[in-house]
Amino acid sequence: MREVVFTVVHEPGVNPVADLLADYPSARLRSLACHVTESTLWRVDRASGPTAALDELEDLAGARYFTDCLVRDGCDGDWETTVLDRTDGSLVLYSYWERTPDCDSIPHLAREHFGDGVVLDETWRGRRQQWRVLAPDGPVSAFIEDVQEVADADIEFERITDPDPEPDTELPPKQADALTTAVEAGYYETPREIETYELAEQLGIPGSTLSYRLRRAESWLARQYVQ
Repeated sequence: MREVVFTVVHEPGVNPVADLLADYPSARLRSLACHVTESTLWRVDRASGPTAALDELEDLAGARYFTDCLVRDGCDGDWETTVLDRTDGSLVLYSYWERTPDCDSIPHLAREHFGDGVVLDETWRGRRQQWRVLAPDGPVSAFIEDVQEVADADIEFERITDPDPEPDTELPPKQADALTTAVEAGYYETPREIETYELAEQLGIPGSTLSYRLRRAESWLARQYVQ
């Protein structure tokens, strides 16, 4: 079993749910169930917090309640959200989403990389949407790179457990390319001749993706050295 824990940090004005939760620091949104197929997603969420926050969140249910879509400008998919239960301090929502080619989500990416049997847990406070992915098998590094490349937000990886019983005998191409470019550009010189963000722009990838590829490449080199 492999576990990946990371947080999607949404910028102001990008995701209406994130903006709402940021206005109410004591409010929280957590997934109670999340199921995904190749083309659909359905989930049950429970929100807790002040009455005003729940009122506004209930108003978002429908066309603007896209907690899973990673596309900045929203999603054109067929999305339906229904209120299942409402009390003074709690709101339970059911959502169903038919995926389109222009939209993607953490659950869909997880299923594509790990197959059936993926368990997803999500907790959202303010602009910080934390995901915990438990998967029986699959390439963790490839999943992470796809999340970084698709998500139009900052990604903070907090914990990654990958047994890796048979380490790669060769450095993966994307990591090798990042490492080669970094060396040639003077990234490892003292003092450093190029900053991370400049190197990322040169490669045409987000800075978080570059940092992750370099860390993995450095880890691979270290293992090769001590063998």
